[in-house]
Amino acid sequence: MHRSFAVAAALAASTALAAAGPRTFNVEVQRSRALIDVGKSGAFSFAGHTHEVEAPLRSGVIHLDADALSRSDVRLEFDASTMRVTGKGESADDVPKVTQTMLGDQVLDVKKFPRIVFESTSVMAKGSLPSIDLTVTGKLTIRDTTRPITAPVVIKVDGAMLAASGKFSIKQTDFGIKPISVGGVVKVKDELTITFNIAAREQ
Repeated sequence: MHRSFAVAAALAASTALAAAGPRTFNVEVQRSRALIDVGKSGAFSFAGHTHEVEAPLRSGVIHLDADALSRSDVRLEFDASTMRVTGKGESADDVPKVTQTMLGDQVLDVKKFPRIVFESTSVMAKGSLPSIDLTVTGKLTIRDTTRPITAPVVIKVDGAMLAASGKFSIKQTDFGIKPISVGGVVKVKDELTITFNIAAREQ
């Protein structure tokens, strides 16, 4: 009996060790989205439309270590060529023109730079599962230009599913993009606000 108990204890310990450490979640791209709010500035900015742009995810992976959240990390890749203007708040006739300008060489230049990539470099956390508030710092690469960003992120884990949401801002000029101007009096704001909702399933 003593030997059987020892074997059972050893097996239980090895199972616990195997369960510890990071869990890997693959992003479900069809259930995830990032939206970019593009505002207007200038003397006659009231005459222009704001734009809402959707940035589809191409792939993503999240490593979540509940025992040491600072060891967690995330990598997300977006397909810049499939970004689109949703048409919210503007005429349907304007959507193709705005999209063409956005994808062209004046802004994203997707023929040369088809990917947008985010890779985390550090994670700070408050709380514990199933819901955790994170501060995620990382490197965002647009047009082959990489800049640091920090975003507050809320993650929730329910069984094999993980949901993450957050909001942050970037400046176009930080990535070598000159905000589009119309006649010098209406132009796109340099600062863009990005909100995201990501769904991921454990591998």
